[in-house]
Amino acid sequence: MTPTALASPARPLRSTRLHPCRRLELASRHWLEILWGAGAAALMVLIMRAIRTWGAHLCERPGRSVLRIAIARMLLHTTDFFILTTAARGVLSYVHAPAAVDKTVVFLFTVAAAFQGAIWMREIVLGAIERRSLSDHDHGEALLNAMGLIRILVSAAVFTIALVVVLDNLGVNVTGLVAGLGVGGIAIGLAAQGIFADLFAALAILFDQPFRRGDNIQFDDSSGTVEEIGLKSTRIRAFSGEQRIIANKVLLDKEILNATRRDHIRIRLPLAIDHRTPPELLSSVPNMASEVIKRHRAEPARAGFGGLSEGGVNLELEFDFPGDDWSAAHAGRDQIIIDLLKRFSEAGVRMALPGRTNYVTPLSSA
Repeated sequence: MTPTALASPARPLRSTRLHPCRRLELASRHWLEILWGAGAAALMVLIMRAIRTWGAHLCERPGRSVLRIAIARMLLHTTDFFILTTAARGVLSYVHAPAAVDKTVVFLFTVAAAFQGAIWMREIVLGAIERRSLSDHDHGEALLNAMGLIRILVSAAVFTIALVVVLDNLGVNVTGLVAGLGVGGIAIGLAAQGIFADLFAALAILFDQPFRRGDNIQFDDSSGTVEEIGLKSTRIRAFSGEQRIIANKVLLDKEILNATRRDHIRIRLPLAIDHRTPPELLSSVPNMASEVIKRHRAEPARAGFGGLSEGGVNLELEFDFPGDDWSAAHAGRDQIIIDLLKRFSEAGVRMALPGRTNYVTPLSSA
């Protein structure tokens, strides 16, 4: 038997053409998916835009907390590009799309999400600064005037981070870029370290609030009233009349005494009672002094004897006036001194006069 006779007969090829009904069914299903996806995307866009509008109304309401302001600013500054790409990305999670379309949507969503996150971060930082400045009765007036510079610095920082994140997600090697940005940032920081130090010190004054404009402060051997808190320096009007300008960083490095925030003013009044005063009368002197002090709406902190001196018995008086009005406290102190002298005179208590008594013994005759 020849090989030709042993060979099996050739089988006819099957037709790959679909039946017209089957093709119509697939086309109908495909168009239904497209319509469903378009409707879902449109619904998601409408919902997200409605949330953004609600955020705008939230910004206009009075009595807002810091958290509510941050959420409102985030919603208000949500871009349409981010809303559209988010809707498209959500729809493609349930709808089968060509690989090219899916890859394009993922790329656009990555870019939109990175830069939208940078916008949100910028608005949170700037909103916190503006809110604190406006709520402090012009305490941050200089910072409000410098918000343009602060916005540029914050925007440059957050958008640089967003760009690095986008490039990294696209498979780009960002090691060299990050190293270059780091070296450039160090160079800029060293060149302008004084300016940035004072800028951050101004922010620290704004948020920590060691003092405000109009407060009476004391540092080292200087004292005065704060007239203006600038971006780089603070201007203080000394009690002697001159204006002193000190850098914010240098001022924060010092120990600051804020006299405006005191809740009381303590006056110390040392007196001396004649040592020839009878002990029975001397023991009643502290009570006399306390009664006089209380009549002038002051609170005695100490009224007692502090020892003996050449002139007599030392009487130590300390009393507090409520509030921070030094003029009222000084006037009250003067009245207390006058009334103490009257009360002591009526009781027969003699004040010790500054002086010294010398006792001379005559020489015996030779």
